[in-house]
Amino acid sequence: MLIADYPFLSFFWDVLLLFAWITWFWLAITVFADVFRRRDISGWAKTGWVVLVIVLPFIGVFAYLIAQHGGMADRNVKQTQQSQEEFDSYVQSVARRGDPSEQIATAKQLLDTGTITSAEFDQLKAKALA
Repeated sequence: MLIADYPFLSFFWDVLLLFAWITWFWLAITVFADVFRRRDISGWAKTGWVVLVIVLPFIGVFAYLIAQHGGMADRNVKQTQQSQEEFDSYVQSVARRGDPSEQIATAKQLLDTGTITSAEFDQLKAKALA
């Protein structure tokens, strides 16, 4: 009895191999991304990891995952927090610009200092309230 005699088992085996192949590339890309993102190792160390992963793919990837798993997690958390902070500050800056009372207050300050005229102040006030 061969697996080819059973089409479903053949299909299942093909799907399993495809899943393993995609997972393998995902792991390799994750390792390469982490190696190149690191700032705590030299260029020679990065080159060494890349050569190891290319020459001995399974050993290289698994060795990196075993040796650097804690650092990878910390770097991912740090990058996620930094991205979240940048996003939050961007949203807050955009939200502040959209507040009509702040726009009118800024325009009033400009009017008081003589930077803009009364007509320009009225235009800015109408625009903020629109």
